Amino acid sequence: MGSRPSVVAPVLAGLDYVRPLGSGGFADVFLYEQDMPRRSVAVKVMPSAAPDPELLRMFNAEADVLAHLSAHPAIVTVYQAGISADGRPYIVMEYCPGSFAQRYRIERIPVEEVLAIAVRLAGALESAHRAGLVHRDIKPSNVLVTSFGSAVLADFGIASSLSRQAGSDLLAMSVPWSAPEVVSEHTAGTVASEVWSLGATVYSLLAGRSPFERRERGQNTRDQLVRRITRGRYVPIPRADVPESLQQVLARAMSRDPGSRYRTSAEFGEAIRDVQRSEGLPATPLEVPVAEWSPVAVDFADAVARGPARSHVEHGTRRVVSTASLDRLARDEDSVVAGRPTRSLWRWAGVLAAVAAVVSVVVAVLSGAD
Repeated sequence: MGSRPSVVAPVLAGLDYVRPLGSGGFADVFLYEQDMPRRSVAVKVMPSAAPDPELLRMFNAEADVLAHLSAHPAIVTVYQAGISADGRPYIVMEYCPGSFAQRYRIERIPVEEVLAIAVRLAGALESAHRAGLVHRDIKPSNVLVTSFGSAVLADFGIASSLSRQAGSDLLAMSVPWSAPEVVSEHTAGTVASEVWSLGATVYSLLAGRSPFERRERGQNTRDQLVRRITRGRYVPIPRADVPESLQQVLARAMSRDPGSRYRTSAEFGEAIRDVQRSEGLPATPLEVPVAEWSPVAVDFADAVARGPARSHVEHGTRRVVSTASLDRLARDEDSVVAGRPTRSLWRWAGVLAAVAAVVSVVVAVLSGAD
């Protein structure tokens, strides 16, 4: 998608606008301060109140996917979604102050840190795959850093279901980190292509560039990258501190043959953990869902703008009950004194009141007689 001008941040109930955070292919992201509970949040907003149905479909899918997956510690958390007063769909998410969008190009990231990030991302992707979903856009700029310094996977905007047929979705990709079968348009995304992209992302964090990118200016057009990815072989990372065991793991993950790669993201994560152990480093926990966790049911064809809905509770009866009746029911059925219903107390109170009235009449008659 081509570049476009950013738009004005919308007015949102309970949120105070702070500043813009960035602009992507089909949405803008702004920093807001939430009033209750008070916290900084990132709000992703579609630029138009009448967006293209395909873009709205992607936007709805991202909100629904994140709502299911964001409990994972390595996936960005979504808080809510809705439609602004001027009709623009938006998603309120966890604010992550950092990312790897440029850091890997300007900084030599320690191998130990990259290994830990790789395991975290492997757990995040394994969780998505077990839910029947593929991310389809794994790359350094979609790896954010939380306020606590933890790496999390973000931007599920072009996520899709593993059960959908190839070619049924909008084919969108970030070429430098896309598998050979994806750039050649043989598939829109599989577990195997996700393993390749994860390996390519880890490679980039260590090498300071994407796997098939060249330093020379003018040598990295889309067509040139596609040819290198589809025909090229793994080129070892030119860093003396990258262990050979890690080079081998990445080479397998980025094999041109999908069948030669790790079968799952969890397998890739375990291979990285083996590297950590061999280097005398603590193995990062590989966090995946428990067996009882159910797959997500996301309607990837939903292109309808969804906003706040009035909650509805189905009752067993539609009989209208008066206020007086409700008061009587509350007195007779809900109140308990000393473990016994107060219904009998109300009855005795009525009897006593009647007796008191009779006594008053008798006293008045006798007084008149005197």
